Amino acid sequence: MIGASFIIWVLSSVIQFLNLIVYRFGSALIMYKFCFNKAILCGFHMHILNFSPAYAVYTTPATPQHREPHRQQVMASLSGRSSTRHSKIPDFLVGPIRQPMPAVGLGTASHPFVEEEVRAAVLTALELGYRHIDTAALYASERVVGEAMADAVRSGIVASREELFVTSKVWCTQCHPKLVLPSLKESLQNLQMEYVDLYLIHWPMAVKPSKPHFPMKREDIVPMDLSGVWQAMEECHQLGLAKMIGVSNFTTKKLQELLAIAKIPPAVNQVELNPTWQQKKLIEFCKDKGIQVAAYSPLGGQRIPKMNPVRQSDILEDIGRARGKSVAQISLRWIYEQGASMAVKSLKRERLKENIEIFDWELSDGDRLKIDQIPQRKLITVQNLLCPEGISSVDISDVDVLEM
Repeated sequence: MIGASFIIWVLSSVIQFLNLIVYRFGSALIMYKFCFNKAILCGFHMHILNFSPAYAVYTTPATPQHREPHRQQVMASLSGRSSTRHSKIPDFLVGPIRQPMPAVGLGTASHPFVEEEVRAAVLTALELGYRHIDTAALYASERVVGEAMADAVRSGIVASREELFVTSKVWCTQCHPKLVLPSLKESLQNLQMEYVDLYLIHWPMAVKPSKPHFPMKREDIVPMDLSGVWQAMEECHQLGLAKMIGVSNFTTKKLQELLAIAKIPPAVNQVELNPTWQQKKLIEFCKDKGIQVAAYSPLGGQRIPKMNPVRQSDILEDIGRARGKSVAQISLRWIYEQGASMAVKSLKRERLKENIEIFDWELSDGDRLKIDQIPQRKLITVQNLLCPEGISSVDISDVDVLEM
């Protein structure tokens, strides 16, 4: 009996032990399957997050740089044409919180303004990889720009509004403290957007309130309340209607005046800049103050093509011939190497493409030395904006200072 009881006890213990092993193994297997599946799900979720449009649009390099090649290939496979910009146009990090701003954008000032030409240029630029579109109340292009960008989002050329960088500007006739915010709201309505990425004071000058226009009458110029206007610009930012605020055509003197009263310093100063108007003093001042310089007329302007100092520069032409580049590419590359972004206007696809093929090569020291010797000539002045007749009661000489 004792022997049988012992055997039964042993068998019972073995069965319990086996059951325990099976239970433990089964639990571990279930837990393993759960963890494995969860890891797969988490990995897949992270994959989706990492390559969603909101994440993929911007990088945060310490200096302008290109995207990681492998990441470019992945993005290209996911988002098609909208990935072009990621491989071609780097960003500058701008303002106090270092927001990304594309190094090259499309300018939409056109005289005469032809709606369908501008619409086609915006869509073509976006297809080629541009993501910065520069407009202004004065240009009368905001509505067309907004419609073209909305079409681009609907058609999948760009993933979403967040992938775009839009600049607009308040004109002299709205440079009054109570008119800045309404002007921006009107621009947003025209653009069909909830915010602009950058909003600029177009010129440091005020004119009697009216619809944006030029030339303006000299007798309509009034003293500008820079403090009040900038407070209104700061309100635009605080309301979330402008991610960044800045200025255009400001000299170092006007910037000093502004910095003395600004709670939010200007993120950008957009000025005439190219090898024939190099603005070295202004560039150094802005670098010291943390203000991003943005160039307009980077190819010398297009209002008088036969008198274009950039395109007619023998020095730039010689450098271009030696490097196998166009005069336009030499000019744009020089601007980029100064640490400045730029808005370039063109209506032709081949030139739009050419204008962003400037990031995989650089000028030599000899090239830069030659460019330094180019005679300097400013083309855009306040006088260009005013009727030749009439007398202004306001001294505008400090607006038109020529800083070499």
